Amino acid sequence: MTPSAARQSYKRTLRRFGTVTIRRYYGSGTPRPSYEKACAARVMTYKANEIVGPIVQGDKRVILLAEDLESGAVALPLLTTDKAVIRGKEHAIVAIDAETRRLGDVLCAYEIQVRG
Repeated sequence: MTPSAARQSYKRTLRRFGTVTIRRYYGSGTPRPSYEKACAARVMTYKANEIVGPIVQGDKRVILLAEDLESGAVALPLLTTDKAVIRGKEHAIVAIDAETRRLGDVLCAYEIQVRG
């Protein structure tokens, strides 16, 4: 499979599941200004046997389409200080994996762990 075919496959698959908004705050004040970008994503809960080490009950695994983040207001790289908004609720990003869903040097999707 070529990298472009893999990206197209991720795009078709993730768009069926919905969107997650990545929010990055900047500056100060109330309300605090932010940049936001909606991304095609799949949200999953961790299974009982996956709750080990830094993963705690209630955490979620989110697979985000990299192509959506590359074309948005949130500058890359994705940071743990960014937030993921899932169904209107803001979650903290605990861990970011930009290697697992990569084909060669082309990133197809981010896999992130969120809490909150």
